Amino acid sequence: SGGCLQLNLSTTCLSQVQWLCENYEGAEGVSLPRCTLYCHYLLHCQEHKLEPVNAASFGKLIRSVFMGLRTRRLGTRGNSKYHYYGLRIKSGSPLLRLMDEQQHLAMRQQPFSQKHRIKPVHKAEGIINGTSGGSSQQQAAALCDISAQVQQYQQFLEASRPLPDFQEVDLQDRTLPEGILLEHLKAFQTLYREHCEAILDVMVNLQFTLVETLWKSFWRFSQGTDTESLNLHNESEKRLPKSCLVMLCKFEPVLRWTRECDNVLYQTLVEMLIPDVLRPIPSALTQAIRNFAKSLETWLTGAMMNIPEEMVRIKVVCVCSFSQTLRRYTSLNHLAQAARAVLQNSAQINQMLSDLNRVDFTNVQEQASWVCRCEDRVVQRLEQDFKLTLQQQNSLEQWAAWLDGVVSQVLKPYEQNPAALPKAAKLFLLNWSFYSSMVIRDLTLRSAASFGSFHLIRLLYDEYMYYLIEHRVAQAKGETPIAVMGEESEEESGELVLQSSSLTVAEDDDELTEPPSKQPRPSLNLHTLTETHSTPP
Repeated sequence: SGGCLQLNLSTTCLSQVQWLCENYEGAEGVSLPRCTLYCHYLLHCQEHKLEPVNAASFGKLIRSVFMGLRTRRLGTRGNSKYHYYGLRIKSGSPLLRLMDEQQHLAMRQQPFSQKHRIKPVHKAEGIINGTSGGSSQQQAAALCDISAQVQQYQQFLEASRPLPDFQEVDLQDRTLPEGILLEHLKAFQTLYREHCEAILDVMVNLQFTLVETLWKSFWRFSQGTDTESLNLHNESEKRLPKSCLVMLCKFEPVLRWTRECDNVLYQTLVEMLIPDVLRPIPSALTQAIRNFAKSLETWLTGAMMNIPEEMVRIKVVCVCSFSQTLRRYTSLNHLAQAARAVLQNSAQINQMLSDLNRVDFTNVQEQASWVCRCEDRVVQRLEQDFKLTLQQQNSLEQWAAWLDGVVSQVLKPYEQNPAALPKAAKLFLLNWSFYSSMVIRDLTLRSAASFGSFHLIRLLYDEYMYYLIEHRVAQAKGETPIAVMGEESEEESGELVLQSSSLTVAEDDDELTEPPSKQPRPSLNLHTLTETHSTPP
């Protein structure tokens, strides 16, 4: 039907071919994004508990079913994608109704100037678990409902962010392992790039649980020896035999390259999911991201059960850094929204000023100076600036700009010495934390009426300062923040390593648990702080 050919069922499962023929047909003058078809396929496999092949093998299957199919790269520069030219969804397919509904929602809800990826979204398991089974009409209705929710949440994402190019594997004059050809290395690079692009595509559609499916597919995970699983395994073997995959997973240049690619991918995903840590995000989306983050390590290690430990270790470090970053950023975002209410409440601000004026800053400085070694005049200016800024009832964004200015001022002496900047930045973070904790202690002992407000502001400023520092350190090193945080987990004990304070925002996003080394601190005008890297606030 529609250009379908009979295939040898020993190599391709009839159900896969049948599904393609039922939902797609050949037609001139039309095209479909390649990633869209693969996304459809992954969902079909998940709903019917089938093991999917990788993107390359699926492409070969499509070409076998629809003869004469061509591939074209369409779209604007920097955001183009491969399309299958000469293929369309059948008029009676529930997939078509889903796409029509989603495009209607896109035009109704979002400005035309926004460059959002509009893709069919069948399940947003990260937010709502769709039900499988039932008639095709019931499935289509369920998919449309979920599609509407995903479209609603996509406006909070940086959905048009492309995946940057990957560097080539640097062999560093090393000889390839015995039995490995250059073609095998090239195949691994191509497959891994396609694999990462597929992860980005499902993440844009908030189909978080499909990430586990993609991992299992790429790493040839298989729990059974049934005919269908074996056939799918054979499809993957044609492109890159698993024996070669395993050998490449022990090859040092490939390990380094994989780590670099993962850091690029995960940084892209973080910036796509949380483009602005201070911008309000719906609690349902925040919670979905946190639940996803908590599952990552388990999913990955499960999918790589038969992969060499060297590669597993590299992958786990990267994914844990990704998970930790998502949890910290969602916590920071939650704190920011809670703090907005405080900063916009005149009565609370006045009470905070009244309580702050009772704090014995001279005593605080005497106790803190032994640890922080801050000059008295610097601390006095910070105190004055903070009170002034509080009195002006500045917005959250204005406080954030002040904190950013403080970091810039403190780290300015290290602009020409990037090697020394990371340690100086961490030391500043520790000093900031210690000094602000002394202020909070004084407020606590005085039973300040505004203690709760100060505590919340402290948590927010602490977390945001951590965020700023990690980005400055990454910039100085010429790396992504994800890569820097991954390095932190492996640093020797002699370094000053700050554990992520990931304020574990409870599952309901209401309960905030204070992290280990956090520092809140008020804010002030920037004109001061030239003195140091050990200045706290």
